[in-house]
Amino acid sequence: MSKPKLHIIKIGGNVIDHEENLSSFLVDFSKLEGLNILVHGGGKKATEIAKKLQLEPKMIGGRRITDADNLEVVTMVYAGLLNKNIVANLQKNNCNAIGLSGADGNAIKANKRIVKEIDYGFAGDVDEVDTNTISVLLENNLIPVFCAITHNKEGQLLNTNADTIASELASGLAKKYEVSLTYIFEKKGVLESIDDEDSVIESIDSEMYETLKNNNIIAAGMLPKLENCFYALSRGVAEIHIANSDFITNKNTQHTTLSL
Repeated sequence: MSKPKLHIIKIGGNVIDHEENLSSFLVDFSKLEGLNILVHGGGKKATEIAKKLQLEPKMIGGRRITDADNLEVVTMVYAGLLNKNIVANLQKNNCNAIGLSGADGNAIKANKRIVKEIDYGFAGDVDEVDTNTISVLLENNLIPVFCAITHNKEGQLLNTNADTIASELASGLAKKYEVSLTYIFEKKGVLESIDDEDSVIESIDSEMYETLKNNNIIAAGMLPKLENCFYALSRGVAEIHIANSDFITNKNTQHTTLSL
């Protein structure tokens, strides 16, 4: 018996950072048929709000250091401002969504990242996804919208990378669903040359990924994204794409497909 299909879409970059881009994406997302989950970050907005509150965000290698004050900010921005605005706009488009953090319904449990060379503060690494809770929502025609906040089941909220949340959700739910995972951002896909918007690498398998890494073609923020992709593929996720928002309405548009 075939498994029901589930689409998990993570949005980031300029798609979520600009109101007009986000609004256009949500119109397209609301037209998707079948079972869908949306995952979002929102680091740029969190940085903007932190500065308004006279808090200086701390970043190392593009990763946020989440001290107690900045945890309050990212929780307010991710789980509050952005999450509820996304849900409200989906409702406007007759898409019955429900906004969630990992704490809601105990959906995503994490642990505070162990300090090695760098202390990332209240950063979370995912331990467990409660697929039963999420399935109940999906089966009742609700679309979960997850922000980048999890919890440790001891009362502590944690800032958790949204790409990782999407990968962990896809991996956990792959046991019950045929999962398609898509990472949407402003580029058309993984680029061979960062200066050439059309140099999209259309297909990357695990062997090619190692070659691209060794040749420094893939670096910086794309590295952890692709690590999440190959992790999810190894856990039974059916297909993974990296694309811009045009891919939502036109699967033939230029994009990158990942495979083992």
